[in-house]
Amino acid sequence: MENILELQQVSKTFSKSNFALENVTFSLPYGSIMGFVGENGAGKTTTIGCILNTIAKDSGMVKLFGKEMTDADTDMREKIGVVYDGDNFPAYWTAAQLAKVMSGFYKQWDNILFQKFLKEYKLPANQKIKQYSRGMTMKLAIAVALSHHPQLLILDEATGGLDPVVRDEMLDTFLDFVQEEDHSILLSSHITSDLEKVADYITFIHNGKLIMTVSKNDLVYNYAVMRCRENQFLALDPADIIVYRKRDFQIDVLVSDCKAMQRKYKEIVIDHVSVDEFFLLLVRGDHV
Repeated sequence: MENILELQQVSKTFSKSNFALENVTFSLPYGSIMGFVGENGAGKTTTIGCILNTIAKDSGMVKLFGKEMTDADTDMREKIGVVYDGDNFPAYWTAAQLAKVMSGFYKQWDNILFQKFLKEYKLPANQKIKQYSRGMTMKLAIAVALSHHPQLLILDEATGGLDPVVRDEMLDTFLDFVQEEDHSILLSSHITSDLEKVADYITFIHNGKLIMTVSKNDLVYNYAVMRCRENQFLALDPADIIVYRKRDFQIDVLVSDCKAMQRKYKEIVIDHVSVDEFFLLLVRGDHV
């Protein structure tokens, strides 16, 4: 079994908002981290809802651990850890009270592991959650998600609003988690620098439609942007152009084989592309 998560042609329409998730298809292999990138309202949270069966999809198929999940599949849910952006737990609880509640929810709840996370993350066990900082509440949510020994972590903007030191701490935790070959993470995030650090694959979604899934290594080492003057752009082979975007005195061209383009177009400046620029070109660029 190669993939821990598979989506095939998943669609969902919300008639009141005129938003539609259209035929979203991607796979997350075991032992890897996938970044899930899109602007606000692109469909990331809706997709996650369809994966977790908290939103009823209109069509398509979602497979977790090789099978489709139903409401009765409590054992399968035990293997999934989820962290949402925002309030994950009642603010008037303490971490100690939360642990007691979670031990009743999860058969595999590991209180020794949870206490280890509280100590490591410097989270007071008897302080009300409402007195925690934003970073502390997200650390707590991640500690809870990990303390019932899941195989799949699904994180919806879990690093948003955190300072760089806390984010780096979280990213280290995620990398430790996927050292186990049967563990994987789906990480929805606006902070593309985080994904550049930890993701193995990045899936881009825009206006409810999946644009592309690409391996990070491919994006970093093979994709590139050619910075063209107009006469240089007009001389390009159209087959080499994925998308292009006109700027003031320059045309940026996204290409998929950096080294081949350097050999073919020796006079053109070619830069490696960041996740941000890659996404912007895919969304706002023009096709030949």
